[in-house]
Amino acid sequence: MRESMGAPDFSADLYREITEFAQGTPSWVHEAADVGTDAGLLLFAVLFVVGWWRARGLEARAMGLALAAPFAVVSAYLVSEVSKSFIQEERPCRAVAGAVHIAACPAQGDWSFPSNHATIAAASAAAIVVAWRAMAPLVLPLAALMAFSRVFVGVHYPHDVAAGFLVGVVVAPAAALVLVLAARPLVEALRGWTAGAVLLGAGPSAPEGPGLGVPLGTPRPAVAGAPMMGASAPLDDASVTMPDVMGGVPPRRGPLR
Repeated sequence: MRESMGAPDFSADLYREITEFAQGTPSWVHEAADVGTDAGLLLFAVLFVVGWWRARGLEARAMGLALAAPFAVVSAYLVSEVSKSFIQEERPCRAVAGAVHIAACPAQGDWSFPSNHATIAAASAAAIVVAWRAMAPLVLPLAALMAFSRVFVGVHYPHDVAAGFLVGVVVAPAAALVLVLAARPLVEALRGWTAGAVLLGAGPSAPEGPGLGVPLGTPRPAVAGAPMMGASAPLDDASVTMPDVMGGVPPRRGPLR
């Protein structure tokens, strides 16, 4: 069996400082930090559903990004999990002498680096931002807080969550942008079917009103009875019999007043 990796001294020292500070906080803070990470992940799951619903009225690429978001998170998680299994860094709650921790220390063999929770939180936030930029001020700070909570409760070193966060914000957007290349034409095709239109929406509807919803460059139909600009007006009886202005009929003279 290979020897597990040791943590850098600076990270172990910072871990001690954070966990000692955490022990001095009120018990309700302990409980909030302990359940906060899982609650945050549930919130991200809800935001994925909201993003899908919002994209039902948008064009196919937006829907493709909304559908790709959960798969992008899974991609980031797999990178983190494979790295964790290969590096095999022991948890600080076992490796640091005299460590204090709020949460229960994970079982032996559940390695520490990088943090899967931090990876999933950061990946979820990044994938949501790619699909829905307006959510950035909400989801990015939330992901950072969730990552920090893993150090606060004593189950990860600071460098564990920093690495996990980096994996999430790099891998998830890259995966989403690759996945949407296949998702976009699939959304366009499925929207042509009744069931697909129900699940994915019909996309953006053309605005109503005169002159709206007509693509640029589309020739407009000529109005009946009104010749188009530059075209010769059709000849009728009046135009044939009407005398020319230069040689026309002299005006009628009336009595002088």
